[in-house]
Amino acid sequence: MFGGHTNPARAYAQLGRESDINTASPHRLIVLLFEGAETAINVARVHAEKGDVAGRGASISKAIDIISNGLKVSLDMRQGELAVRLSSLYDYMVSRLLLANMKNDVGVLREVLSLLGEIHQAWNEIGPDRHEHKK
Repeated sequence: MFGGHTNPARAYAQLGRESDINTASPHRLIVLLFEGAETAINVARVHAEKGDVAGRGASISKAIDIISNGLKVSLDMRQGELAVRLSSLYDYMVSRLLLANMKNDVGVLREVLSLLGEIHQAWNEIGPDRHEHKK
């Protein structure tokens, strides 16, 4: 589903975990992107609750970048309907994050976080090391 023709590691590298991305498998790189986007949204939520507009905006921008330039571009659209649906869902998340930033809406941040969490969990379930985590 995720093609090797793009470099999702580039988006994650901006989070300062280059040592992780240099040694990570392609599957692990996607996990790192999910973690980075989720962290950025959680930080944005904290900034929103404190009234820190600049911090909220910067964190939402980071989440949008990871979703758009990491998760979405790493989709292998040749894989069919699932990739198309994920692409649309990522576009929806980005539009919701933009709305959350404009309206300082923590509920929308939680919605996007929940959606990301579901996909993240599903991605973990199909991972090559899924059996190791269940031991």
